Amino acid sequence: MHLDLNADVGESFGRWELGDDTAVLGVVTSANVACGFHAGDPSVLRSTCATAAEQGVVVGAQVGYRDLAGFGRRFLDVAPAELTDEVVYQVGALDALARAAGTRVRYLKPHGALYNAVVHHEAQARAVIDAVRAVDAGLSVLGLPGSVLLRLAEKAGLRPVPEAFADRAYTPDGTLVPRTEPGAVLHDPDEVAARVVRMVTEGTVVATDGSIVAVAAESVCLHGDTPGSIAIARAVRTALEGAGVGLRPFVRPAPSPPTGESGTR
Repeated sequence: MHLDLNADVGESFGRWELGDDTAVLGVVTSANVACGFHAGDPSVLRSTCATAAEQGVVVGAQVGYRDLAGFGRRFLDVAPAELTDEVVYQVGALDALARAAGTRVRYLKPHGALYNAVVHHEAQARAVIDAVRAVDAGLSVLGLPGSVLLRLAEKAGLRPVPEAFADRAYTPDGTLVPRTEPGAVLHDPDEVAARVVRMVTEGTVVATDGSIVAVAAESVCLHGDTPGSIAIARAVRTALEGAGVGLRPFVRPAPSPPTGESGTR
């Protein structure tokens, strides 16, 4: 039994620092790196990709709405064609920085409000998939099980990768409790670790009303900006390894770019 652990990183901006990316990248196997629209600046993103490459962590593009002020957590009614272009722009920018850091973008995951929107919003989900096909049809698409996004990804011939969330509360219908509601984010490392082991070994999670929700995930997300995130991440990894679950990326790490493409002189 194997599992991928992913985390949101590269979300600092200028002098504003968010999370301990170096510590997080020492625990996870895949990195959802911001692309500058909801968070991250070029220097932060290149440095994050370089650290991921050093740790053998796979880099993914975490694309979002053009919403720095709202951290990408506000729904924007973007026209599909415009959203496609914005996703293409984000993936292209991050891949250039990743190449300069000695790695490549290997998958895509929406961020924040866009992530929640493409669970049900077909037009925006299709816009994201159109962007992936336009840039690189070899990219995997990471998203919520049962979402429109993953359904359209599979239909388009892309690889859909379902994920679960370690530190987020679930509703009875298998979606995430909005962050605006109490108890949406879990903070106890032991509780989170036990939930993840149950997700992987039993395929279930307890929803907010006490009901049992089925979870089928190839990857589990840990949030680097959650208070105590490092303790949570380490507790989850330790618990999984103790349960006999091996950790590895859901896609192979990218080969190093040829000499002259790494940005070194």
